[in-house]
Amino acid sequence: MTRVCRPPTAVAARIRSLNDRAVRPAGAFVVYWMTAFRRTAWNHALDRAVELSRDTGRPLVILEALRAGYPWSSARVHRFVMDGMEATARRLARRRPVVYFPYVERQVGEGRGLLEAMAGHAVAIVADDWPGFFHPAMLASAARLGCRVEAVDSCGLLPVREAGKACTTAYSFRRLLQGLLPEHLGSLPSPDPLDRLPRGRAEIPAEILERWRPAGPDLLRGGLPAIPFGRDVPPAEARGGMEEGERRLDRFLASHLARYAEERSAPDADVSSGLSPYLHFGHISPFEVLSRLAELEEWTPDRVTRRPNGGRSGWWGMGAPAEAFLDELVTWRELGLNAAAFLPGYQSCDSLPDWARRTLAEHSADPRPYLYHFDTLDSGRTHDRIWNAAQRQLREQGTIQNYLRMLWGKKILEWSPGPEEAVRTMVELNNRYALDGRDPNSYSGILWCLGRYDRPWGPERPIFGKVRYMSSANTARKFDLTNYLARFGDPDDVE
Repeated sequence: MTRVCRPPTAVAARIRSLNDRAVRPAGAFVVYWMTAFRRTAWNHALDRAVELSRDTGRPLVILEALRAGYPWSSARVHRFVMDGMEATARRLARRRPVVYFPYVERQVGEGRGLLEAMAGHAVAIVADDWPGFFHPAMLASAARLGCRVEAVDSCGLLPVREAGKACTTAYSFRRLLQGLLPEHLGSLPSPDPLDRLPRGRAEIPAEILERWRPAGPDLLRGGLPAIPFGRDVPPAEARGGMEEGERRLDRFLASHLARYAEERSAPDADVSSGLSPYLHFGHISPFEVLSRLAELEEWTPDRVTRRPNGGRSGWWGMGAPAEAFLDELVTWRELGLNAAAFLPGYQSCDSLPDWARRTLAEHSADPRPYLYHFDTLDSGRTHDRIWNAAQRQLREQGTIQNYLRMLWGKKILEWSPGPEEAVRTMVELNNRYALDGRDPNSYSGILWCLGRYDRPWGPERPIFGKVRYMSSANTARKFDLTNYLARFGDPDDVE
């Protein structure tokens, strides 16, 4: 009988069996179904697929598919993902033991049946375990396939389900992280798992290749196929893929990290990492980011403080800039993942704390100084030139500077008939244009603007009630916005 390897305890916490079928050693190949962690390194899901390949002596197939017709589909998202697929195809062309099967749907539903056909020949299927967007429904469907299907969590430093509950504040989540993370910091995924593959190369049946033709280099490098996108959102300047994500990480560590703790909120300083879209699509891994920081800081996990205190800094045992960055990368990003897994209605006002829902309801009838139609907000044509510039950055680049993203959301609340309408507007604008839209962390940022993960603030104000207030006037006094407004502002905007 073929023995199936058992991963270390800390890694086993990341693996879920989606059905009760046994591994089929007589199958032709192991399938890694790459949907959320679109990378070939620092990836627990790929590590697990390699382990199964080694243990059964069967070759590995990496299936990376891009469907048409997903919510908020656009040329912007498609181009970014296809950049990553093209880069992966180039990288894996040099790795003979693995077969890479990139598939791009040209029409909605065209790829239906592909995974089931692969399952008919598979030892097992290893899938990415991601708690947001359409992934949970997709995994539930895959559980019905005729072979063993495992879902593996490579979302963040803490396995998502280890928390066991929804955390209501960043402080409470930090305390939980600080208590649980030390067990997992020594179990990072491999930086080069494909080196461990057995000899041999998979043969995908001809009927599968004929029915679902893999995307070739011309398609992946060239123009977008004639896909019926829902909106005319052109590709952004940023390119996707592992190499581009690593270049951005290199630049951040070399040029911006030292200033990050003190200048990350200043729009003109431009010291953000720019990694959010790459983390969202899995083109770069939080494990790789931590490894690079550790190398830079000459850090090892034994430097973490063993007494959880919920503090923003001092726990990691790194310098202040690195700790400030880790609070964003780990605390806030993984708090969003925690919400997606455990907080009902995490994408809506239903997820707000009681005090926030109560105070917003009490002020729902307050007069609004401005009420803007969606199209006016979409085009960035309000009376507020700072807000307009942030919206134009979102439309052009697929991102908003970190501090101005908070102001952007607060003003939409102020200019909407009520909180539910404000959330719907923010979700639509963010998911339509942002490269990291649809991410659990994006929903955390949107709902934070209405009080999620925050506390009541005084004095009580019209519209906001006890929800934290922000204004463009205060932002202009706090920061020099000269360069930002020169870049994204419109000369016709009125002060």
